[in-house]
Amino acid sequence: MHSILYGFIGAFKLILGANPELLRIIFLSLQVSGSALIFATLLGLPLGVTLAWRRVPLRGLIMSLLNTGMGLPPVVVGLFLYLILSRSGPLGVLGLLYTPSAMVMVQTILALPIVASLSHAAIVKVDPVIRQAAITLGATPFQEVTTVVREARYGIMAGVMAGLGRVMAEVGAIIIVGGNIAGYTRVMTTTIALETDKGEFELAIALGIILLLIAWGINIGLRFFQRQGSVRSGVILWD
Repeated sequence: MHSILYGFIGAFKLILGANPELLRIIFLSLQVSGSALIFATLLGLPLGVTLAWRRVPLRGLIMSLLNTGMGLPPVVVGLFLYLILSRSGPLGVLGLLYTPSAMVMVQTILALPIVASLSHAAIVKVDPVIRQAAITLGATPFQEVTTVVREARYGIMAGVMAGLGRVMAEVGAIIIVGGNIAGYTRVMTTTIALETDKGEFELAIALGIILLLIAWGINIGLRFFQRQGSVRSGVILWD
């Protein structure tokens, strides 16, 4: 009981004192997850729009793969990426294994199906009247797409926030491809696991508190965008 109490006291001291190691780990976590989310959005959003907008070949198969990818075990993704980036793998010559770049890659793979699937769902739900009105007003095909995407923006942002929640909480995959190297690839989740195994709880609890606050913020953002999307849909249907 005393060790838990001292752990929390030490954790708050680290947070309030802006401990350099704590800040370095938090910054690296945000850098890796933020970069992965950007790449996942740049790839997933156009994919979701295309699948919702056009009758592409094998669309059913692609959607099935994306939906499967939303629940894909992270350690499996980490294993396959490790095999690809290892010295004997096809991309081993790049030397990306045990680097932040490999961690960004694995988190991008994990977030992409979420962003693409939820973007697709948000665009499909847009009232067809919106597109018909754009066509009637003489909009170009590009303007039609941007109009529909703008109407679906809250659903798309909810998908992006869900993707962020997925990658921020990830442990197994980034340990496999990142190696949990101190000062280089050690992020919040992997540090919590390591410090807990060592029985040194101050840093683990401090990072756990920060991670919970980030998760709380993501949840608030997700609910906000979902609520705004519901309100917007209600306005469209009423009109």
